[in-house]
Amino acid sequence: MKIAVVGATGLVGRTMIKVLEERNFPVTELIPAASENSVGKEILFKGKGVKVRSVTDTVNAKPVFAIFSAGASVSKEWAPAFAANGTVVVDNSSAWRMDINVPLVVPEINSHAIRKGDRIIANPNCSTIQMVMALAPLHRKYRIRRLVIATYQSVTGTGVKAVKQMENERAGIKGEMAYAHPIDMNCFPHGGTFQTDGYTTEEQKLIDETRKILEDPTIMVTATVVRIPVVGGHSEAVNAEFENDFDMDEVRSLIAGFPGNVVYDNPAEAKYPMPLISYNRDEVFVGRIRRDFSREKCLNLWIVSDNIRKGAATNAVQIAEYMAAHDLC
Repeated sequence: MKIAVVGATGLVGRTMIKVLEERNFPVTELIPAASENSVGKEILFKGKGVKVRSVTDTVNAKPVFAIFSAGASVSKEWAPAFAANGTVVVDNSSAWRMDINVPLVVPEINSHAIRKGDRIIANPNCSTIQMVMALAPLHRKYRIRRLVIATYQSVTGTGVKAVKQMENERAGIKGEMAYAHPIDMNCFPHGGTFQTDGYTTEEQKLIDETRKILEDPTIMVTATVVRIPVVGGHSEAVNAEFENDFDMDEVRSLIAGFPGNVVYDNPAEAKYPMPLISYNRDEVFVGRIRRDFSREKCLNLWIVSDNIRKGAATNAVQIAEYMAAHDLC
């Protein structure tokens, strides 16, 4: 089982390699790939140094899987080349997510979307993954009509440069800026780039990807994405309106019974999800579960998960695990 990680030197790429090791994925040869500037550097895997190779060399090596975390432009250029060579690409960028011929997969929810012969599988956006993990069992039972979302997203979602900016600001050091504004002691409603309709690309992903993963284009979604100065994970306030009324005990039971979810909810003891709790964990934590009394059949949820783990690296590895286990590669 020859596995490539494209973008291996980045924050998500390194975590993908860590997750492959932690989950004992049956790797016979790891091929870390990155830009020419990183070729020859070493990545640690199972206690041994593995040299980074070029993407061209990696295509020619014909790995079984190539797990990408190198940005949309790289994926658009190279994913078809890997696929043409028989490699299954699991892509973490936005490049293929809304392609009607490419499955967009959270394995716990819609692994059935993957078919034998699929050579490019899209990994959803981090904020979408954690939200649909909490919502999928509720949608199946009560049918979601409308979602109103506000996200509070970690700087790790932007990458190493953003983390460094925040650390520099906290240390009083002037350095390279990943954002248009200071992030420490601040937050701003800006994730991705602004579209002509006033929404950002990050907000649009929540709309489009939620509908595709839950297989329901009728769900109405509106979102505001906010960047905050934390590193442990993304947080989301979600207001969900359903077609059918719900029982609160059953809501909790449905969320808790869904693989990968943890109901972490006891306000009397100040117990609710936080990035400090989700950091370096794969679970999706759900709390502040309460009925919205301002509208019928409405529910409020607070959802937190490590955006680098389940929101990116772990979900991608889970896709490869599923395909390998079901002879789909």
